[in-house]
Amino acid sequence: MNRNKQVLEMCPNFYRIINFEYFEEDQITGKLIKIYEDFIFKADIKDDEEARMVKKIDYVLGKYIDDNLFRRKMQKEIFNVKVSRRYKHKLYAIVDNIIAIFNHYEEDTTRSIYISRWI
Repeated sequence: MNRNKQVLEMCPNFYRIINFEYFEEDQITGKLIKIYEDFIFKADIKDDEEARMVKKIDYVLGKYIDDNLFRRKMQKEIFNVKVSRRYKHKLYAIVDNIIAIFNHYEEDTTRSIYISRWI
């Protein structure tokens, strides 16, 4: 099977992300979509870690499109991204940081539900 078809099977949100219409002055969204597209087609999907990252970045940018609160948080936090030297490619570092921002967002927005006891 063609490698691109395998990648697209791993990314159910691909066409939604690529065809997302954003404001012209919103350069961050355009850059994130470009990073997404570059990463998923350059990643080695035979490597389990990179395949996991491809699936995760697809999920994260799907949420980015759907969730306005997450979009605002990402647009603020993306400027604080630092690229470590431990990554072989800068693109992998950026994608890893985007995923980390999403994980942090999920932790912040997930509410703890307490069951109160009536005495």
